[in-house]
Amino acid sequence: MVAGARGLLALLLVVSAPPRLQAGELGDGCGHIVTYQDSGTMTSKNYPGTYPNHTVCEKTIKVPKGKKLILRLGDLDIESQTCASDYLLFTSSSDQYGPYCGSMPVPKELLLNTNEVTVRFESGSHISGRGFLLTYASSDHPDLITCLERANHYLKTEYSKFCPAGCRDIAGDISGNLVDGYRDTSLLCKAAIHAGVIADELGGQIRVLQSKGISRYEGILANGVLSKDGSLSDKRFLFTSDGHTAASCSRSLSLEPDTQIRASWQWFSETGEQVHWSPGQAQLQDQDPSWASGDSSKTRRQREWLETDLGEKKKITGIMTTGSTQSNFNFYVKSFVMRFKNNNSKWRTYKGIASNKEKVFQGNSNFRDPVRNNFIPPIVARYVRVVPQTWHQRIALKVELFGCRISQGNDSLVFRKTSPDTVGSTEREDETITKSVPSPEMPTGINSTAVAIPLVLLALLVAGMGIFAVLRRRKKKGNPYGSAKAQKTDCWKQIKYPFARHQSAEFTISYDNEKEVTQKLDLITSDMAEARSRQASHRQELERSYSSGPRYHDNLEALKSSVTKVLVKTLRGTGKHSSCPCGRRARR
Repeated sequence: MVAGARGLLALLLVVSAPPRLQAGELGDGCGHIVTYQDSGTMTSKNYPGTYPNHTVCEKTIKVPKGKKLILRLGDLDIESQTCASDYLLFTSSSDQYGPYCGSMPVPKELLLNTNEVTVRFESGSHISGRGFLLTYASSDHPDLITCLERANHYLKTEYSKFCPAGCRDIAGDISGNLVDGYRDTSLLCKAAIHAGVIADELGGQIRVLQSKGISRYEGILANGVLSKDGSLSDKRFLFTSDGHTAASCSRSLSLEPDTQIRASWQWFSETGEQVHWSPGQAQLQDQDPSWASGDSSKTRRQREWLETDLGEKKKITGIMTTGSTQSNFNFYVKSFVMRFKNNNSKWRTYKGIASNKEKVFQGNSNFRDPVRNNFIPPIVARYVRVVPQTWHQRIALKVELFGCRISQGNDSLVFRKTSPDTVGSTEREDETITKSVPSPEMPTGINSTAVAIPLVLLALLVAGMGIFAVLRRRKKKGNPYGSAKAQKTDCWKQIKYPFARHQSAEFTISYDNEKEVTQKLDLITSDMAEARSRQASHRQELERSYSSGPRYHDNLEALKSSVTKVLVKTLRGTGKHSSCPCGRRARR
């Protein structure tokens, strides 16, 4: 019986023990991982807390073919000193780097001769250790930094660095905001995401300008990053772009005079006192209660929206939202999506860059504090809608849009075809406006065919005159007297050879010397110019007649008659000096 009890106890110890062979499947020891095409971030589980016992994390990371891989270790804290059971190892098809652990020297950066490497982190029994934080990028970004770099790590006044994808959720504080700048103790890449300079899922290049610090830094929630209030510091930093601060295209668009706001529905409450919740009060600077929807039920979620008409197409780089701003009405929107369009176009939903799926933006967590979100890339549109997805108690919003006017080359999003005319926004989602908008330069009674036919006929007339001039020049270079056969041809042949020597019944053209030939040529050239002048005059008359009347067929007949007259006058004018007595035999 005693032996049986001992056997049972031994079995329990075996089952409860965590041997290495039962460490778990590959990947259960991995923590935060964000990867994109040419950069990313990876940590051990629980980082920066203690990594778990008996786990394995294995992940293959790669950059585009033809590029080399750069690895940077931001942090490595592994308890083992022998790397027997706890270690970090990098393996490529041809090389091995590591294992690394304990207090052994570890390179901060590894430049691999390949575009792909397998990262393996294994842990045994230990008491402490943060594990690791790793960033990587392609060789296109030799100025890669980790998510843990702070501005006070650099002494230069201006510098540029590359932030990898995935730094938003790495532990570490930032203080400040886009407009006033950030305290120099703030994490650089996390502050860049907060400022809307880069997107967390992409990473990107940042340009930093350090300047004198300020007495107080005001914090705000922006792009999923909470910036804290900060105290006096010797230095601060701002983000720049092409010599300008990142805030240069971040001025308020909501305060411009041509901005209008409307909504799908509004609420009118009578709880002790009447309160209007109209869209006209939805500007962030307005001291009145916000806009609120008329129905708080979930069934109308997809039909509630707040729309801003900016008056013209503009570049929109960000949005700031609040809830009701009224302490006795705890209403706010927790998440939303953005829709946008231009004149005569269809409503489109803003999507994420990496996933190409509808992007849901983080909204407010209370009725009072503002939250900012940036659009990377910017929205380029005239009409913008905020469409709430989730909310607390009732939909309530105040908004402020940020951006700037469109300049040459900064039109960076979808819409390319716009009209200068104002088209009313549709009440229904996804409705395409197909009604044509008349141009102010063209009367509504004329269609494109009525304009095209006259232009074609006029073009033919001009072409005919050009051919005539070319043939005349060729004849001048050839036999100036023509042949006997040419002298006996009809009127059209004589026009083709205007310098043939012959005598008509009316007068005789003779060419006794070169001077006289030049005089006759000048005479013909003068008549051609006169004919072109008459042609231009008739064309102006035709255009005036077409622009003044809507009757297409009458104008077409008038056009044919006028073109015929121009041709006849031109031919007659030319024949006046070349003797074209049609139907009469020329005298020798």
